[in-house]
Parts: sequence; structure tokens; C-alpha cells
Amino acid sequence: MPSLLGKEVGPTGYGLMRMTWNSQPPSEEVCFETLNTALKLGANFWNGGELYGTAERNSLHLLYNYFTKFPENADKVVLSIKGGSKPGILQPDGSEANLRRSVDECLRILDGKKTIDIFECARQDPKTTVEQTVTILGQLVKEGKIGGIGLSEVDADTIRRAHKVHPIAAVEVELSLWATDILHNDIAKTCAELDIPVVAYSPLGRGALTGTITKFSDIPEGDFRRSLPKYQAGILERNMMVVHEITELSKRKGATLSQVALAWTRTLGNKPGMPTIIPIPGGTTSDKVIQNMGGIHVLSDEEMEAIDMILEGNDVVGSRY
Repeated sequence: MPSLLGKEVGPTGYGLMRMTWNSQPPSEEVCFETLNTALKLGANFWNGGELYGTAERNSLHLLYNYFTKFPENADKVVLSIKGGSKPGILQPDGSEANLRRSVDECLRILDGKKTIDIFECARQDPKTTVEQTVTILGQLVKEGKIGGIGLSEVDADTIRRAHKVHPIAAVEVELSLWATDILHNDIAKTCAELDIPVVAYSPLGRGALTGTITKFSDIPEGDFRRSLPKYQAGILERNMMVVHEITELSKRKGATLSQVALAWTRTLGNKPGMPTIIPIPGGTTSDKVIQNMGGIHVLSDEEMEAIDMILEGNDVVGSRY
């Protein structure tokens, strides 16, 4: 099993962002059942954030309530928290005053029920250097407020510069069969060289690799995906060629499309020259977690080669944002 900051991480990660980003998140009862199922199945890397929800109600409030009810699970979980934005808006603010405010606010909400194992700025503030950001967060590590430092949505050069200032615990970036950018822009290579695990968010292509979306009209009104280039009418249908071929492979294997997509990311992380990869699929119900983690966890060399051929023959078009 891979490890983060000396703690073992199970066969897959589990993301909390889906629970609190939606306008109508599930009830706490459903959330707690889902979290307990995830933990039981070995998904003990949990990803939350100050920005997932509102200042009055976000994933940290959910975590506080969960660990209040299940205090015995606190030490079993590796908790990664995103912050560093201005209060209430998705605008990065890398000033020391705001970084300290963000960490202190997260700790205030958790109220000692759970420590912050990894803290990362959701985006790098263009007004500050990554060296300044990591220096400040490094001081917070020394003060015992956070366990380690993560990076989110940064390029290879930024990772190298940050790691020179303070060891980086993890780099969170988008990675899926629909978003293979890090395999071609030196991010994966750099993380492998520096022995930094990659936390892969949206490993199911924001739902495209689950079989629930086949055309633009399948995306609900007001859904964030309607604004993304890859999901526009005409473009989405073209990109579904990859999904159709992977679906046929999954049928031959006796697995679901999502299981094959997740197994691909995990197997990718086992290849020579690649970093450890921890996928964090979202999931709002126990059934979804069980499906994601069930069946297969790795693919054979022949299956990986077949998927490589599918990706080479079907370019996914449209930028991520």
C-alpha cells in the first residue's frame, strides 16, 4: 500500500468534495454511512476543503460532526484539506495573514476532533511565489498546526521549486482516461523523481467514465459541467468514442466502466518511472463507493496496452476548464 506522511493509504482514495459541492447534498445520515463504508473498504484518504460549501456549512463541518460521532476513526484517516482562498470566494490569497486565517479557521471548525494531515492551497496565488507560500506553510508545520504540505493544480517547475523549500507530501491534479495531461507535461515525471504521490481528482471524468453521461442533454441545467469545453454538444459526443471502447473492454473483463477507469489510474502508478497515484473518486452513497472499490484494482500489461491504443486512436478534445 502507498503511504502519506508515514500513514498507509488503502487501495483507493475517497473524495468528500462531491458531498458538499452540490446545491443539495445528502443528509448527514447518508454521508456518515458512506464514509463508514469507504473506511471499511480501505479508502482512508479523505479530501475536503474550506471551499467545498459555504463559510457557514462546508465539508469541515461535516467532518467535525462525523468524528464527533466516530472518534475512533480519526487516527485511521489521512485528511487532506484545501484552503488558501479569500473567505467566501474562489480567489487565491497567498498572503501570510490569509494562509494563517485559513488554517486556523479549518482547525477551529474541526475543534480537535481531527488533525489536518495535509493542507494545500486550492490554487497558487499569482501575486505570491510558491517559495513564499511553502515557507509560510512550512512554519505552520513546525507549529504543529498541519502535518504536511500539498500542492494543487501546479506545473512541474512549481513542484520542483516548492520541494526545494519544504518536502511536499502530495500533488493533487486531474487525471483520468479523459485527462492525461500530467503524463505529457512532466508533472508525473517530476513527482516520480521527487517521490511525491499524485492525488488524482476527477478520475471518473466528472461522470463521463461512469456511463451516466452520453450526450450534452444528460447534464442537468445549472451543472458546472455545462460550462466546460469537453462537455459541449458535439464535442462531448465525439469524446464518448473513448468511453464506448473502454466500455467494451470492461464488459470482456466482467467489470464496470468506472472500475476499469479507476484500475487504470492505480495500475499506471505501479509502472516504472511513474509516481504513486491515489485516485479520489467522489461518491455520495455507500452503493457508489462499493461499486467503485469492487471487482478489480489492477489491470494486466495486455489490458494497459489495449487502453493505450484506444487513447492513441481517439483524441479527447476540449480543454479541462
